[in-house]
Amino acid sequence: MNHSRRNFLKQSGLTLAGAGLLPALGASGRNALFQSPGKDGWPPFGFQSWTIREPLNADFGPTLEKMAGLGYSYVEMCSPLGYKESGFAALNELTGKEIASVVKGAGLICNSSHFTMGELRDHLENRIEWARDVGMKQMVCSSFWLPDDATLDDYRRAAGELNRMGEQTASAGLQMVFHNHHMEFEKRGDVLIYDALLEEFDPALVKMQFQVAVVDLGYQAADYFRMHPGRFQSAHLADYSTELEKQVAIGQGVVDWDDFFVAAKTGGVKNFYVEMAPELFPPSAEFLSA
Repeated sequence: MNHSRRNFLKQSGLTLAGAGLLPALGASGRNALFQSPGKDGWPPFGFQSWTIREPLNADFGPTLEKMAGLGYSYVEMCSPLGYKESGFAALNELTGKEIASVVKGAGLICNSSHFTMGELRDHLENRIEWARDVGMKQMVCSSFWLPDDATLDDYRRAAGELNRMGEQTASAGLQMVFHNHHMEFEKRGDVLIYDALLEEFDPALVKMQFQVAVVDLGYQAADYFRMHPGRFQSAHLADYSTELEKQVAIGQGVVDWDDFFVAAKTGGVKNFYVEMAPELFPPSAEFLSA
């Protein structure tokens, strides 16, 4: 074990023997709504790690503790291998089991992660093993990241490739999921790219993770949940103010959250991860806990 990795493990609150887990959070008791099924049996809420990658990679365990202290119960990771050049290099020093120990010690659960299409294509067996070591139930392709001028056929071919990967993850007991960005809500002629992907994906092999932030383009998650029952595994929560023309804390924007959660049952959504600017995590947690 090299010196930098040893130091990182210590800073994360994990001893080399794997016995020095962080103590259970007192915050978990103060945020009981997030530690057990909420209203109508919904699972506790989580957060996506992308927007807090700098503090997370600088101070892994304590940053997770702070998020748990806000009331979040789940963390959705970004794969340290695929995102090594995007701020996650430090976490690439840890094995999947070591990451699982730090997450558990912070009072959280990690059941999902984003992966790049490149790492899934080149290292799928390794990534399946890593996901299982962490304790995940799903693997999320973060996007195909095709060129700006990619055609519908390009997207369909990529979707077919992800279907085949989904066969392998299913055999390992993991659900493959596809996450959208704004680019999938562009059109090619009269066809929305996202609609074409829904047609191409095998509903059993590749579920969807809906990025609620596309509400700023006029697309409502609830509409898609109702149009495509059972096709969705999870959702990234965000809100938007048309008056301010910017992202705002959940509950302060244009999303009809009562309707969202009703429709989410139809869509089959099982997990919810807040993905917003760091300063919006606390007020969003307060809204969701209510």
